[in-house]
Amino acid sequence: MMASDRSPEHKKVCVVGAGMSGLAAARELRREGHAVTVMEQCGDVGGQWLYDPRTDTDDPLGAAAPVKVHSSVYASVRLMSPRECMGFSDFQFVPRSGAADAAAGRDARRYPDHREVFCYLKDFFAAFGLADAVRLNTRVLRVAMAPQSGGGAGDVKWLVRSVRVEPDGGEEASAAAVDEVFDAVVVASGNYSQPRLPSVKGMETWRGRQLHSHSYRTPEPFRGEVVVVVGCGESGLDIATELCGVAKEVQLVAKSTEDAAAPPPALSKMLAKHDGIRLRPPVDKLTEDGTVAFVDGSGVAADTVIYCTGYRYSFPFLDTAGAVAVDAGGGRVGPLYEHTFPPALTTSLSFVGVPMRIFAPWFFEAQARWVALVLAGKAALPPEAEMMRAVEEDYRARELAGVPAHLAHAIPAVDRMEVFEFVYRHTDLPRMESWKWELFVAGIMNSKDDRETFRDIDDDSESVREGLQMWRRVAGAQYEAALAAAVSSSSGDRVHAVTDADAAEMLEPPSCQVSKLN
Repeated sequence: MMASDRSPEHKKVCVVGAGMSGLAAARELRREGHAVTVMEQCGDVGGQWLYDPRTDTDDPLGAAAPVKVHSSVYASVRLMSPRECMGFSDFQFVPRSGAADAAAGRDARRYPDHREVFCYLKDFFAAFGLADAVRLNTRVLRVAMAPQSGGGAGDVKWLVRSVRVEPDGGEEASAAAVDEVFDAVVVASGNYSQPRLPSVKGMETWRGRQLHSHSYRTPEPFRGEVVVVVGCGESGLDIATELCGVAKEVQLVAKSTEDAAAPPPALSKMLAKHDGIRLRPPVDKLTEDGTVAFVDGSGVAADTVIYCTGYRYSFPFLDTAGAVAVDAGGGRVGPLYEHTFPPALTTSLSFVGVPMRIFAPWFFEAQARWVALVLAGKAALPPEAEMMRAVEEDYRARELAGVPAHLAHAIPAVDRMEVFEFVYRHTDLPRMESWKWELFVAGIMNSKDDRETFRDIDDDSESVREGLQMWRRVAGAQYEAALAAAVSSSSGDRVHAVTDADAAEMLEPPSCQVSKLN
C-alpha cells in the first residue's frame, strides 16, 4: 500500500526493535493496514533470543547506557515456563523434531533452550512475511515529537533519527544519520539489556573483577577462582550452579540476612546437592585488599563478583519532553495507561513489551493487537484525565500490596488474574485453555521442590495429556501450513489469509473462565 493510498485510519508506524514484542507489533499493525517500519540494531531478528557470545569487555558491569551488546542470554539458558503456554495465539510454539530441525539446533523439549526460541521467532518472522518491514543493522538514535502544524495531541507526529551500523554493532564511518517522520511510534526495545546495579561501598575502587550477569556467557573464564554471585534469582542460581563445577569456591549472596539463615526449600535442596556453593548474607562492602565483606562481619578474598541483580528500563533514544520517563530506580516507566499508552500522548506513542511476569509472546500479541486497533480507530482510549486516574490507582494498589519498586510492571503482582483479564478486556484473542494453566501451575510447584530437575518431570494429569494430544495435532498442522504458505507465496497477504483461516477452522479452544483459574 503506497503512502498516498492510506486512509486516515491507516498510519505510518515505526516499531523500535525486532525482538519478540517488536515482531508481535509488526504483525498486528500490518493486519490493520498500517505501513510498518521496524528498526533493529542487530543483524537478525530475535532480540534477547539472538544469542551473542560477545560481551562488552570495556564495560562488563553495563554501567553505561545504552549497552553495546544487546543480548543478556548466557549459553545454558533454558525456559522456566513450558512451551505449550508460550507462543502466539495462531502460531503456537510446537516442537519440531525432524532431522533437518535437529541439524539446525532445534530443541523439542517442553522447556527448551534459548536457541529453540530464536528458531521459533524466525519461523514466525517468515510465516507472516515480515522481512520487507524490518531494517536490520539500524540503530535508533532519537525519537522525538516532530514540529506540529496544528494544535492538539492528535496532531503529534514523531521524528525518528536512525543510522546504519556494522553487523558487529559499530557505526559505519561513512553512514549519515537519517531523519524520518512517522504518525506513530511503538517502543518494543525490550527490558533485559540495561543492568540494574546495586550500590555497594568500594565498587569503584575494588581491585578484583566485577561484572553483571548481562556479561556472563559460560563458566570457563572463572576456572579456579573464588567467585561471589550476588543475587538468588533465576540467573543467580543458574550461574552459581554452573560455576561450582569449575570455580574454586562459589559464594552465593542472599537477598537478606533472614534468607541466608533460613533459605526457601528449593534453595536448600540446591545447596545440599552442591558442596561448592556457600550461602552468604548481603554484601556490606568491597575492601581495598580484595576482600568481599558481608553484613554479618565475615568476609572472603574473592577474584570476581558477578551481580545477578536484574535489569532496569532504559530508553536513551526517547525524548517525550517529560510526558513519559523512567524513574530513578529504573523500575517504572510512566505514566503508562495499562502499561502501554502514555496518557498525554494519546495514540501516537505506545510501548509493547514493558510488562513482566506474563505469558510471552501471548501477552505481547494482545498489547500489539490493542495498539493496532486503537491506531486504526477501531478501539478508543478514555480521556487523558481518566487514564491518569487509572495509572495513579495502579500505583496506589501496588504500594498498598507492598510490591517492590522494580516490579512496577509485574502484571500479576496485585491481581494474579490480571494477565488474563488484560488480554480478554482489550482483544478478541482466544482464551487460554484450562489445561495449559494447569500445566503452568504444575511446573511452578515442581520448581519449588527442585529447580534443577523440574523441567524433566513427566507428571501430567489426564486432562493435560488430552489437551496436549489435540494441541500437537491442531497447532502443529497450523504451524506447518503457515510456513508452507510463506514458502509458496511471495505475498504477505496470502500468508495472512491462510493462517487466519486455519485459526478460525482448526484452533477453536474451549472457553476457559478466568474465575475458574485457581
